[in-house]
Amino acid sequence: MPMNTPPEYPDAVDPNLVGTYPASASAGGGLVWDDVLEYRVWCHPERGAADSHDGSDYYYAFATYAEALDCSTNTKGAEAPLVLIRQLEYISEPQPGTYVHMLEPRITEWPVEFLKRPRRSANTIPDFLSPAAPANRLDILRGLAPRLDHDRDA
Repeated sequence: MPMNTPPEYPDAVDPNLVGTYPASASAGGGLVWDDVLEYRVWCHPERGAADSHDGSDYYYAFATYAEALDCSTNTKGAEAPLVLIRQLEYISEPQPGTYVHMLEPRITEWPVEFLKRPRRSANTIPDFLSPAAPANRLDILRGLAPRLDHDRDA
């Protein structure tokens, strides 16, 4: 990849909805992703961003990572882009090393780099939770572990 080319990340699943999601969302977690909703660039007046919201932080929303990166790079007081994702189901870790399969949707903000993990498939969470999972379960989320044969687990 040429040095000035931004990394490839998926575009928002519905560009018409970009900018309509609530500003507050869960932060991080869940370990898997289903859809990119938008990319956000948070701006901070105390760091030199324009004070257009009575001193409060604010963000710009974009359908593509390239647009968000351009805004972040060219806006004083702006953070690096974050991504707003939808998780149709996810993995909770209420205690270190204790994982729970959550079968409910949620929306959360992530560091964009987390999108380097493959999108959740039907097997991602069952493979991660399987007794036959590799010692480093995160390899499953990174797409580095072979798919498990769940018929053998029964």
